[in-house]
Amino acid sequence: MPAPRPYWKGYLKLSLVSCPIALYTAASSSERVAFRQINKSTGNRLRQQLVDDVTREPVEAADKVKGYEVAKNTYIQVEDEELDAVAVESNHTIEIDSFVPRAQIDERYFDSPYYIAPTDQVGQDAFAVIRDAMEGKSMVALARVVLAKRERVIMLQAWDKGLLGTTLRYPYELRNAEDYFSDITDVKVPKDMLQLAEHILDSKAADFEPAKFVDRYEEAVVEMLKQKQAGQPVAVAKPAAPASNVVNLMDALRRSISDDKQAPAGKARKVSPAKQEEQRKSPQFKFPIKGGKSKEAAKQAAAAPKAQAKAAPAKAGKRKKVA
Repeated sequence: MPAPRPYWKGYLKLSLVSCPIALYTAASSSERVAFRQINKSTGNRLRQQLVDDVTREPVEAADKVKGYEVAKNTYIQVEDEELDAVAVESNHTIEIDSFVPRAQIDERYFDSPYYIAPTDQVGQDAFAVIRDAMEGKSMVALARVVLAKRERVIMLQAWDKGLLGTTLRYPYELRNAEDYFSDITDVKVPKDMLQLAEHILDSKAADFEPAKFVDRYEEAVVEMLKQKQAGQPVAVAKPAAPASNVVNLMDALRRSISDDKQAPAGKARKVSPAKQEEQRKSPQFKFPIKGGKSKEAAKQAAAAPKAQAKAAPAKAGKRKKVA
């Protein structure tokens, strides 16, 4: 497997202590099924073309430039070099501004995760000092970094032998929950009804195991593509009938408990003999249809519960020992 490619390289700084580091994206969507736009008549791939909004003439990539609209159809042209020249220290340095308890950070602010690691042997000691100081105090750090020509606030926490950085949204990017919840009426739930709901909750209680997450839609799309590649007809599903309104909530809760007892969780799905024979005779495909998570992604998902347990608010900054 080739070495991971850094998304950003610079320095991590705490007061007068600094060390060279690299940021690596901690999440990826490359394993998902992806589609291209093609010409329905020829089957050839389509390419998008830049067109002048007024003259309707095609524009070459070399003539493309950024513009900030100051009035209708009036723009200030800005070159990439001018943006790069903006003197912001966080262009090349992640400077820690403060340390806060992890539990104080509203989860709505979380944006994108990054792994952070030192890039040379000389900076290993400084990196370890900053990491272990956060671990010892059970705190996370708040710092600033410029990513994609925009300064972001980033939360840093000890993670294995490195750091996990999570970019945070700004307050103006969050919508007010009151705008969506203000019409929800206050309901006094009867005690016996609440007890039934709590019983259902207890019966479905489990540990967080992301390795068990299954993208059923992705799997269905992959199966459909395999059928089309093999020349098999693909059935078009009819829209599902709308669910009927619950007339008696108490009765629905009781029936839910009864259904849970009759259908134990974790029961393996049986495959009929006819289906097994169909799968055995399934033709070989011209090329593989990729989708779902890779083996590497599965390994990461299997290891995630241990990492998640370490990130719990009560144990913020706790670093797992690696043999």
